[in-house]
Amino acid sequence: MPRTPNHHSPDRAIRPGHPTPTARAPRTASLYEPPRRTIAVHVQNMLWGRAAGRCQFNNCNRVLSYSPATRETRNVAEKAHIYAFSTGGPRAKNDRPDGWLNKIDNLLLVCHDCHVIIDKDDGPERYTAERLMDMKRRHEQRIEIATEVAPGMDSHVLTFGTYIGENQVLPVFRDAAAAMFPERFPAKDMIELGTRSGSQRDHDDAFWTEQRRDLIYQFDRQVRTPTERRDIAHLSIFALAPQPLLIQLGVLIGDIIPSDTFQRHREPPGWNWPTDTVDHPAFTISEPPHDCHGVPALVLAVSATVTLDRITRVVGNDVAMWTVTVPAPHNDIVKARAMVAGFRACMRPLLDRIKARHGHTTPIHIFPVLPVSLAIELGRVRMPKADTPWHLYDEQQSRGGFVRAFTLDSNTIE
Repeated sequence: MPRTPNHHSPDRAIRPGHPTPTARAPRTASLYEPPRRTIAVHVQNMLWGRAAGRCQFNNCNRVLSYSPATRETRNVAEKAHIYAFSTGGPRAKNDRPDGWLNKIDNLLLVCHDCHVIIDKDDGPERYTAERLMDMKRRHEQRIEIATEVAPGMDSHVLTFGTYIGENQVLPVFRDAAAAMFPERFPAKDMIELGTRSGSQRDHDDAFWTEQRRDLIYQFDRQVRTPTERRDIAHLSIFALAPQPLLIQLGVLIGDIIPSDTFQRHREPPGWNWPTDTVDHPAFTISEPPHDCHGVPALVLAVSATVTLDRITRVVGNDVAMWTVTVPAPHNDIVKARAMVAGFRACMRPLLDRIKARHGHTTPIHIFPVLPVSLAIELGRVRMPKADTPWHLYDEQQSRGGFVRAFTLDSNTIE
């Protein structure tokens, strides 16, 4: 059967009586062709990769690979132009180079809500091109730092919080995770220890027994057992609690589990260690006279000055007072990791000297006025089977000063 000519075929037949088709004139390019809105696929891929699939608007960080409403896997990202695509758009730039508008340097990966914020109403005035570019740079820099962390550098975030006076303060996981970068990154599972309910406060006599028992129970279940199974290789510790309980936490952690202890700072507020090198004050140690054989008391005056009368009120006038302090103590003094390490290096030989002077079985009365991180590290340097008993005190102005909390003894669970 002969092939029927196709209307679109280049070799279609010319029927008699029909004019010969003329050739189509070639398309003439216009003097000005507006830029196309289409963003090249490779540019979109680079944008997604640099943003790690999260909204780049400052403090949003929303995951853009699923619907926040239904949790279904969806691409909900929008590609916002920093300098407007159209000449009359937000942050328009008239002297833009050809083809630059759809380049990655001019694009921000955002969620719909943030796209509206930066482009509508007064958004273009509030969020200038320079400000959006800074958001993009900071977000991409954070992603780069996070993904450069070597395998095996993950750490379990351990938070411990309980009542301090009338307040219950628990560290926030997001703040803790941010403070760990770039040295560590958080493991998926977070370990939360401490009070979630209960009527006792630190001025109640039953508080210490209840809180210490709960801490030991929670630690054994959530930390010790998983560590023995090798599910936990490293801890990043963030805590806010009365100092005797922080020391107890440090004793439980000890040196068996590699750990980093963090400090909450007042100025600037947060848990991040300063990025710049910070000089820190040296610890100074005062010892009692060699002929003094009174009750051994160890005063740790780093957050504030502690006078002798506050100690003698508790243990009597016959006291052999050992003091660790710094020049000009105050409650926001720990600003460097090196100061935490320096405290540990100071305490271990000091505890040995006290034990050698007063005997291996004589209890030491310990009065901690310490930043949180140092209180935890004091517990970590304790050697439960070798050290003498520690009578731990807590300062409570409502009860007139220092009060006995509990005793750490090798004959009890530590």
